[in-house]
Amino acid sequence: MEGHDLSDRKKQILKAIVEAHIAYGEPVGSKYLATQDQLSCSSATIRNEMAELKSLGYLEQPHTSAGSVPTEAGYRFYVNQLLDRYQMTRQEIREMSLGLTKKLNELDQILAEASRMASMFTNYPSIAAKPKAVGATVTQFETMYIDSSTFALVMLFPGGTVKTKRIRTAFPLTREELTTLTDLLNRDIAGHTSDEISLPVILSIEDAMGVAAPVVNPLIKLIYETMQEYHAGDLRVEGANRLLGIPDYSDLGEVRSLLHLFEQKDDLLDVISDDTGDDIHVRIGHETAMSGMEGSSIVWRTIRSGDRVLGAIGVIGPRRMDYGKVISVINNLALGIDNLLGDPGGKNPS
Repeated sequence: MEGHDLSDRKKQILKAIVEAHIAYGEPVGSKYLATQDQLSCSSATIRNEMAELKSLGYLEQPHTSAGSVPTEAGYRFYVNQLLDRYQMTRQEIREMSLGLTKKLNELDQILAEASRMASMFTNYPSIAAKPKAVGATVTQFETMYIDSSTFALVMLFPGGTVKTKRIRTAFPLTREELTTLTDLLNRDIAGHTSDEISLPVILSIEDAMGVAAPVVNPLIKLIYETMQEYHAGDLRVEGANRLLGIPDYSDLGEVRSLLHLFEQKDDLLDVISDDTGDDIHVRIGHETAMSGMEGSSIVWRTIRSGDRVLGAIGVIGPRRMDYGKVISVINNLALGIDNLLGDPGGKNPS
């Protein structure tokens, strides 16, 4: 569909129809378009052009006597070729900057706050995702001695994610033994995937721990399980209740399908994890390949540090969403996160 070489007039008409439909949610007719300053042609000419756009698959007519609305292909052409740059106000950018820098010590907090602001600025549900990791490793282990039968294990993952587990042992463990255990974990486990934690590695650590060897097996099991949790990714949805205020979601069955999708998470995570390039990603309707998303779109951008994918932020809304504003909001938030993480090479916002 994208291969059609539309005339400038057809592009102007398609653009005007998409933007009027986004703004008002109603089918758009030729009489309305003829009143628009950017279209200096008669209603008859506009009707003929609309008929051709319909035959090409960019428009459809929901009722015989009504105007036209964009099809999925029409929205795709608009996003790829006709979308105007949305300029965020200085106040909006200032609010983003303040929100991101308020409380942020960990990547999880940064993504959660960015998602909250994405929902606030766009008035659509938003997502903060940690895509499924391939070959996840713990980069560093630290421990904290609490008492002779209790210590805290701190696991640092790529991108700054920290997992802390409180461990109780069945026998006394000295501070010196805990220090030895920490050194062994950093020597033999840190930097290795869960598949590389083999029986010979475990036996080697047990041998080095001497009389404290019984602590090793349950601890390695806990580390393995935590690495698997990290590998599985995570997704949080902010503002799901906003669906109820969007006219496009008057069908409660469709709302329930989306809420189920938000709750299950796996399908959304698969889409985001499979497409982790640096640019803004826009999937419209059936392009999402997710049940329940046929009338919706998802816009997201991946957050990276060098070659590492740290997470993603995005927005889910109706196909009739304000793509220009949504893309600008996501880009500006991503740029803010890049700056917080010390990546001056982040792309400029749209």
